[in-house]
Amino acid sequence: MSFPASTLAAPTLSAPVATPLDLIGKTPMVEVKRMDTGPCRLLLKLEAQNPGGSIKDRIAVEMIEAAEREGFLKPGGTIVEATAGNTGLALTLVGRARGYKVLLVIPDKMSKEKIQHLRAMGADVRLTRSDVPHGHPEYYTDMAERLAQGSPGGYYVNQFANDANAEAHVKTTGPEIWEQTGGRLDALVAGIGSGGTITGTARFLKSVGSNAEIILADPVGSTLAGIVNDGVPGPEGSYTVEGIGQNFVPDTADMSLIDSAYSIPDTEAIATARELLLKEGILAGSSSGTLIAAALRWCREQTEPKTCVTFVCDTGAKYLSKVYNDAWLADQGLSDRELHGDLSDLITRKYEKGDVVVAGPDDTLDTAFKRMRGADVSQLPIIDEGRLVGILDESDIVHIMNTDEITRRERFAKPVASAMTRDLDTVQVSEPLDALIPLFDRDRVAIVQDGDRFVGLITRTDLINHLSLNR
Repeated sequence: MSFPASTLAAPTLSAPVATPLDLIGKTPMVEVKRMDTGPCRLLLKLEAQNPGGSIKDRIAVEMIEAAEREGFLKPGGTIVEATAGNTGLALTLVGRARGYKVLLVIPDKMSKEKIQHLRAMGADVRLTRSDVPHGHPEYYTDMAERLAQGSPGGYYVNQFANDANAEAHVKTTGPEIWEQTGGRLDALVAGIGSGGTITGTARFLKSVGSNAEIILADPVGSTLAGIVNDGVPGPEGSYTVEGIGQNFVPDTADMSLIDSAYSIPDTEAIATARELLLKEGILAGSSSGTLIAAALRWCREQTEPKTCVTFVCDTGAKYLSKVYNDAWLADQGLSDRELHGDLSDLITRKYEKGDVVVAGPDDTLDTAFKRMRGADVSQLPIIDEGRLVGILDESDIVHIMNTDEITRRERFAKPVASAMTRDLDTVQVSEPLDALIPLFDRDRVAIVQDGDRFVGLITRTDLINHLSLNR
């Protein structure tokens, strides 16, 4: 398909650079065209284009260089930080390139993609609790500070009280936005994780005489929107969005620069991120969903054309197991799935929708085991011509393996039918929750049927999750 030459901007290509660090900043900006922005233009600054995949690359360079200048970080030293993941990735990218060790403390609610990425880059990752408040010894900032004090040559970066954090955005992010918009913007929407982005960018905009409204996008459950709008902390609660929202005001955050705030629930943030991918083709993370949801609210409230700028803070590739995983959203109570008031409400992976990983009786044990491992499950329903004929779990495979009569290769080549359990403990979808308990007492998984039709499986975890979500 060809396009008229007038619609295509000529690409501007730069010469090769020495290291990925030279590619930090100067990120592109794109206009939202297919989502409802009211009378306004909504521009997204694509910070996921940074080499570390997020806006935090900017502050990593500035904070490390400041620590080196001030003598806090010396050759062979260890960079220590508390992070939701992206600052850790950025510090690891920059720190390892400069020869430092990196030790990171991360709350246990963070996506596994971030954690795997960090460890693959050589960071020492320590997970800590995400259900404790600031001041608790296992809160991630308190733990990081303690570890830095016990590490020879350790330097606690402390992005939450590091002046270089906001300064990075005064020097780079703010000027870039001003240049890209030609100084014509009416609103800037940002969140507060450590506070550097909104503070530094707002400082620059005000320094050049901009009257742009500075808007905070805050998850419901964070207390910061209340401080902006009402002068008192908002109700504290839990939320699944990563990287923004706090139950305290970081030292880096200058709240006086912020004009108003929107509280965005997880469901709206996640729905917005998914809509962005569906309609605009941009794969964004969960915090970006919060920012864009707030920006869309502001845009739709306007009565005349205005320009609003916000960020795609990082790539959604770090959240494929969460934001873009329908089963995970259902487990968290964040999906809009229809409830029926029966046992099917406990089943987030239903057979009729193709969500259940299954095997056939003629498949080999090797095939079945690989499917178990790939789906991270311990049992598989065995389906033959659309009917449930058995269940295969790990203990069934172990039993077949526990023989010396044939080779290991021959054991794995045996058909599933030779190992599966045919004596099935089934319950009808209309039965009460109490019907599950005897099955769990016998260490069985509940096989749910609607008449003769297989619906799905219910495990102990499914029951506990259902009771937790419906207290």
